[in-house]
This record gives sequence, structure tokens and C-alpha cells, in this order.
Amino acid sequence: MMSKHEKTYVTKADFMLHGGDYNPDQWLDRPDILEDDIKLMKLSHTNTFSVGIFAWAALEPEEGVYNFEWLDKVIDDIYSIDGRVILATPSGARPAWMSHKYPEVLRVNVARVKQLHGGRHNHCFTSPVYREKTQKINTLLAERYGNHPALLMWHISNEYGGECHCDLCQDAFRSWLKKKYNNDIKSLNDAWWGPFWSHTFTDWSQIESPSSIGESMVHGLNLDWRRFITEQTIDFYENEIVPIRKLTPDVPITTNFMADTHELIPFQALDYSKFAKHLDVISWDAYPAWHNDWESTADLAMRVGFIDDLYRSLKQQPFLLMESTPSMVNWHPVNKAKRPGMHKLASMQMVAHGSDSILYFQWRKSRGSSEKFHGAVVDHDNSTDNRVFQEVAEVGQTLEKLGEIVGTNRPSDVGILYDWESNWALNDAQGYGLETKRYPQTLVQHYRTFWEQDIPVDVITKEQDFSSYKLLIIPMLYLMSEETIARLKSFVAGGGRLVTTYISGIVNEHDLTYLGGWHKDLQEIFGINPVETDTYYPSDRNSVMYRNQSYELKDYATVIKVGTGSVEATYEDDFYKGTPAVTVNEYQGGKAYYIGGRLEDQFHRDFYQQLINELSLEPVFKVKHEQGVSVQARQGVESDYIFIMNFTEQQQPVVIETPVRDLVTGEEVSGDLTLETYEVRILEKKR
Repeated sequence: MMSKHEKTYVTKADFMLHGGDYNPDQWLDRPDILEDDIKLMKLSHTNTFSVGIFAWAALEPEEGVYNFEWLDKVIDDIYSIDGRVILATPSGARPAWMSHKYPEVLRVNVARVKQLHGGRHNHCFTSPVYREKTQKINTLLAERYGNHPALLMWHISNEYGGECHCDLCQDAFRSWLKKKYNNDIKSLNDAWWGPFWSHTFTDWSQIESPSSIGESMVHGLNLDWRRFITEQTIDFYENEIVPIRKLTPDVPITTNFMADTHELIPFQALDYSKFAKHLDVISWDAYPAWHNDWESTADLAMRVGFIDDLYRSLKQQPFLLMESTPSMVNWHPVNKAKRPGMHKLASMQMVAHGSDSILYFQWRKSRGSSEKFHGAVVDHDNSTDNRVFQEVAEVGQTLEKLGEIVGTNRPSDVGILYDWESNWALNDAQGYGLETKRYPQTLVQHYRTFWEQDIPVDVITKEQDFSSYKLLIIPMLYLMSEETIARLKSFVAGGGRLVTTYISGIVNEHDLTYLGGWHKDLQEIFGINPVETDTYYPSDRNSVMYRNQSYELKDYATVIKVGTGSVEATYEDDFYKGTPAVTVNEYQGGKAYYIGGRLEDQFHRDFYQQLINELSLEPVFKVKHEQGVSVQARQGVESDYIFIMNFTEQQQPVVIETPVRDLVTGEEVSGDLTLETYEVRILEKKR
């Protein structure tokens, strides 16, 4: 059995990857620019470049006519400066000749209208022609570059997403449903509650994907369609990698995951917990809106940490930051530049939470089209003198000193469960508050206390092993299958502490409600029966009395009937005044807690502090600091690597009681320190 501190190298590199998306195909008529790029790569302390992502038209300008010579030179030139290449397959944007000759590759939208050529990620995942063409170009790439010493990893397509409603996809959806329901249409009708609105199907051919001009209110259909989209996307991906697995079996494969950006929550269109099983390495594209006007820098950093911990936990190994910006993006409502120091701080936060890379979109700014003002290492001035280039070089110099951290992980005693399917079903539910469900944001609310106290957390999915955690938190887990309930029951029976909340365990895997009250096993675990959920208007407030202190409640309150459980807190107002709001139940070897309402952050701090004390949950390395400073750690075989980060706009005092070594400067550090605005210190503590 592998030690929890043993290193896992996700690529052949034993150094931090630094570089990003490089698009030399945009500059083939400017050899002077391409020559400058190689010089600037060395000066910026970058070492790894993703190439070929949107290069299909340059690689195959006409059907069957190939031009790889330019790519040969680019890869050779990068290798000549000891650089490495992450080679992409170009399926994310196809050439115009293909759309013109083979219109079946074009997507059909939800209104059943075929789309024109243009944009990207707009191909039909089911199209046999597109699958054939992607395999062909990928075969040629693998044959030509599979043994090149610069090749570090395969980057399959780019930011998979979207859906197609063409006839090919309708047929594929019906075939998927037949397999799922064992060719028994009665089982499908039962799962979808077919008699509702006379929506019983008598033949598979009657079934259509959800549509704004057709059916969109059958929740079982909606849920299965979303599952199908994930599985069909994965199936397309698996078709893409057939020649790559065959010809380069030892080269790891990734595709870049995403996050929805305004509040930085997990990407919703695909179930990444399913996709992760098909990847060698998790990578994601992070574009936080630093310096925004709706939250503090520390709050945004906390959300970044949550996503990092989710994507790292999907495979319980280091991940890669595949895209970020060294300055600004071009697609936020307001595209604000990073303030001095923020780029290094944001980069080191990624490393602290488990990334073995800092990669950018993009290396050089495009001269035209939609990304000409998107941030890049090399600006239109082609200069090394601007602030962004110099900050990138500083990050590179720092990463060069962090090689011993590569491959280390972040063991944790706390798990928070995130579930894509449950979020789909909850958002589809025509109940509760349409604007206040906020499932991912609620999980972050529960994550906050541990982030503030520097206690590592795994953000896991329902398929993962629960047994290694002392504490498992499952807020608002609306959809719970009986299999999941049984695993939770086993976790508590074995001595675990489990916390859940309002709007949990309401429906099964088909989005059908449980009858007869809360599921009997949940009642047994928690010792209660939630009998009613009250939904508040935005102006409504209540309060809860917990341990002689009052805490504000908004949005949701659950009326609870207590069985074997004990009351921890009570409501202070409304018709359920004086009744249980928070409960605990001892079940066999463990305990299960139920939080009945959406409570303020201070409640979570105080509630989880009790559990932190009882379970002896501690940070890897204790540093005294104020809110807004985050201390995160990665643990190697012999050392812990500590990142002390100031996510505030003021100087912050910190106290380090145990002498440690600064990995960047080499000096010994202890006692009182002052962190400047956005400063980060990276320390090593020998174990």
C-alpha cells in the first residue's frame, strides 16, 4: 500500500511546469516572431508549451493534404532550449473545408436548428465523419511525434462542453436509454414518472432530447439527458485517444477542465467525476476575477482553493493548472489587470493546493480576432520590460526552486462531498427558492472554517472512498441513491462523523421523491425526520440559539421531528419557535449531525470548531495569523512544504513558532514576520 506521503509524478517531469498555450500557427508568415519566441521563452523562465490546440487548418489545409513541417521546427526549437511540449489534438475547432464538405459535423441546437460553421466546440460528438477525421489526424500526430524527446503529455481537444440535438444524437440517446433500462420501456416510464401530463412512452422512437420547443418538464428525462451528454462526450474523447493510447502508451493524457467563473463554482455542463476516470492527469483552466467589487480577495481565494481541492481529489494526486492569465482576460464583464504581486500569489496558491504547473493562456497575444486583448506573457510590444513579463519571469524563477515539491500531495482527515448529478436535479426542481438553492456556494460556506483554520480538505464525489476521513460533510445532497445512503450508514457505523443539512436525501437517482417521509436509513442514522422545509423570501430572517448564542438564519428552515437524536440548537421565531434546528445522533460507532437551516458564517465557525476540537483536526503547520492569511501545505516523504499567503490589501503579521527554511531564499525563518500585501512565503519543515 502506497504511503500517503509518497510522491506521484503525473508526468515524466520532476520539475514544475511553467509556460502555456503557444500558437505559432498564427505567425507562420513571421519567422522573426517565431525566432523571438524562443529567445523570450528562456528570458521568462518558462519551460513547457501546449501546442497545436487550434491548429487543424494549419496542419491539414485541405482534406488529405498535410503540413507538419512548421510544427516539426517549433517542437525542435523548444527542445533546443531544454523545453517540453504538451501536444494537443486539434478537435476543438475544425477547418472550414470540413464543415462545407461534411455538414453532419455541425451541431444542431436545442430548437433543432443546424448551426453554421464558426466558433469552436461546435461539433457533433456523435458524427461518424468527425470521429473518423479526428482519429486520422491524431494518428498522424502520434506517429510523427510520439517518440520526440520533447513530448511530455497529450492535451486532448480543449475545454469539452456543449451538446448537439441532431438526428444522430437522438438515435444515440435512445440507444443509451435502451441500454440503461435494459430495453424495457416500462422501466423508463417508471423512472420518469410517465403518467405525469400523459407522458408515457410506448415506443423508443417517441423519445426526444429536452427542448424549449418540446418537452422540458420531465425531470427524469432532463437528468438522463445530462448524464448522456457527459457519457457521449467521454465516448467521443475515448474515440479520439484510440491511436494515441496505441502508439504512445507511456505518454500521459489530459484534457482541460473548467470552472464557471463569476462566483467560481465547478463547471456544470459535464460530470467531471465520471470524466476523471478516463484521464491520467486532471488539469483545469482557472480565471478568477481578482480585485472584483463583490467579494474580498480572501473570499475569492477561498473559492479558488475549493475548486483546487475538488479537482485534486478527483484522482488523489497532483493536478496541473493548464490555463491561467498572467494579467487579465478579455471576457469578464470588466477585465481588470492583476495588481503587483497578485500573479505570484495566485500562482503559488495553485501550487499550495496541489498543482505541479503554472501554465498560461496565452504565450503571445493574438494580433486579431476575439483574443487579441486577452492577457499573455508576450504583449503586442514584444518586450521584456513590461510589468507582466517581469512578473512571469519572477514566478518562473520561484518555480525553479520548488522542484522537490513536485509529486507531493495533501492528505486530509476532512471530506466535503460535491455531486454534479445532485446539483442538476436540484436546479431542475420547481420548488424551494429559484435564486437561493446555490448548492456549490453552500458547500463553499461549509468549507470556509477549515480554510480559515488552515486544515486541509478533500472535496470528494459520491463514488470515492469515505473510510479514510474522520469527518464527512454533505450539505444539501438533494439526490441520494440507496447505494449512497448505505455507504453513508456504513461510514457512521464505523466511527465517522457525518454532517448534512436541509434539502438532503429528498430524491433517488431517478429524481423521484422518497415516499413515507425521509428514507428510513437516514432517519436511523440521524435520529430525526425532517417533516417540512420552509423557504424564505430574501427579506425574511429567523435566528437559531446554539450554545447560548444567537445566529442569523435565512433562505431555508427545516421543521424537524426528533426520534433518537438530541437537540443541539433551536429556532427563535416563527411557528416552529423553540423546536429543533440542529441535532446530533449517536449511531453505532459514530455520530451524525443535521443542520436544519441556512445559517451565518459565524455559526459554521463555532459549530465546526467543536468538531475540530473533538477530532483533533489540525493544520499541517501552525502559524498564528489574522483572517485573510491562508496557510496551506503539501506533504512529502521527509518534509512538509508550507505556503503562507496574504490575501489582503494590508500588511499582515504572522508568528512562526518552529524554525523552518525558506525554500526561495534559503534562510531560516521563525518568530514574528510581516507579510506585505499579496506576499507569499514558501517554507520547508523537515518531518
